[in-house]
Amino acid sequence: MKTPIIAPSILAADFTNLGHDIEMLNNSQADWIHVDVMDGMFVPNISFGMPVIKAVNGIAKKPLDVHLMIENPDRYLEQFKKVGAEILTVHYEACPHLHRTLQAIKDLGMKAGVSLNPHTPINVLNDIIHDIDVVLIMTVNPGFGGQVFIEHSYKKIAKLKELITKTNSKTLIEVDGGVTTDNSKKLVEAGVDILVAGSSVFASDNPSKTIELLKSV
Repeated sequence: MKTPIIAPSILAADFTNLGHDIEMLNNSQADWIHVDVMDGMFVPNISFGMPVIKAVNGIAKKPLDVHLMIENPDRYLEQFKKVGAEILTVHYEACPHLHRTLQAIKDLGMKAGVSLNPHTPINVLNDIIHDIDVVLIMTVNPGFGGQVFIEHSYKKIAKLKELITKTNSKTLIEVDGGVTTDNSKKLVEAGVDILVAGSSVFASDNPSKTIELLKSV
């Protein structure tokens, strides 16, 4: 079984000691650092802005995997590149001209991702899968950390894997929401390449060890 990419979500980090948590990730087996950006409009929560991401990038030694849960993300693509995003993911539901958005992200030198909310079917990506570097399947409703994994997500992952295989695409599958050491093995077996884990990492007694366990499924 392949070794997954682990992308701990700093939405669950200790904001009063964020530098310490970033250094912990630098020294851990984490591959990416997942950054959730929320605008209070697309989702009912507000999180990181540009200055925080720039500060994180200043000490991070791992690529920043930035997930935009915002309306009209096209306005800010260049700014996210400037503050350090290496992987930039937008929501299908927020992009009426998705192909153009993905090309703009790639033209800026970033990997382009598309995220799907739990209610959005895989077949909306049929005509664009070759243009996507990463598909991020939300396995909880976006907006808040610490939610319970939606079990139906396994069927959705299987459908996405089937589409990628059928089209001979190189797209990676990422999941975010309710990922733990209990379900990580099953997710990787289902075809997931990238595991985003927030609460299960930062709420554990030994975050580095938890990352190691997620990595070694």
